[in-house]
Amino acid sequence: MTATRRYPTLVVVLALLVALAAGAVSAQLILGRPNPTTPVALNTTATASGIAAHTAVSPAAIYKQALPGVVTITTQAGLPGRGQGTGSGIVLNRNGDILTNNHVVSGASQLQVMFHDGATAAATVTRTDPANDLAVIKVSANASRLHPLSLGNSDNVLVGDSVYAIGAPFGYAESMVAGIVSGLNRTDDASGLHGLIQTDARTNPGNSGGPLLNTLGQVIGVNVAIDSPVQGSVGVGFAIPINLAKSLIGSSESGSGI
Repeated sequence: MTATRRYPTLVVVLALLVALAAGAVSAQLILGRPNPTTPVALNTTATASGIAAHTAVSPAAIYKQALPGVVTITTQAGLPGRGQGTGSGIVLNRNGDILTNNHVVSGASQLQVMFHDGATAAATVTRTDPANDLAVIKVSANASRLHPLSLGNSDNVLVGDSVYAIGAPFGYAESMVAGIVSGLNRTDDASGLHGLIQTDARTNPGNSGGPLLNTLGQVIGVNVAIDSPVQGSVGVGFAIPINLAKSLIGSSESGSGI
């Protein structure tokens, strides 16, 4: 009878062990489950362009750093008050070389550059590449007023990359817009330019010649045109890859970062 009385005790002990084991497993599952109030970190090893995400600069910082290297170009063709135009330009170095579109300066009898601090200076065209709609103009200005922008590598640009454009749309200087790269190797039927970067950043007349920037604040393109059936921005803009401009820039290429 003594032996038979041990079975209930053994059953109870086994039941307790099973319960304890189940409790431990449950506790492990609960502890291992992500806390719903704590964001789960995404893979931030690299962005679409293969650049470490933590090195990216905020849009506000990009604007603050790049703005001194973007100028507004006013052109005059013919009599004063007639044939005026507005475009943008990219400061290349402290010698006064500025990159822009050829169509911004073509046919102009006078060129004037306005810096971010409101100061102005006369400019002259020094080099042109009509086939790629690019030109370099030169100003005589104090080096402290010239803030070269860093040039990136447009061959590394991928669809989906975030981009920013700074310029003077409709004459509104120091304007910034944001978007993504929507396509690559595009052709603009109106101008015949090809190999263009397509972006949905809402550029407009006056942005021509200004920079298209990546998330590091580097120039990856020169804004050149929009494709619009209504003569206004509808989210299809084009930029000339900066690598196409480097042969024209030559020794004028900026080597400094921002």
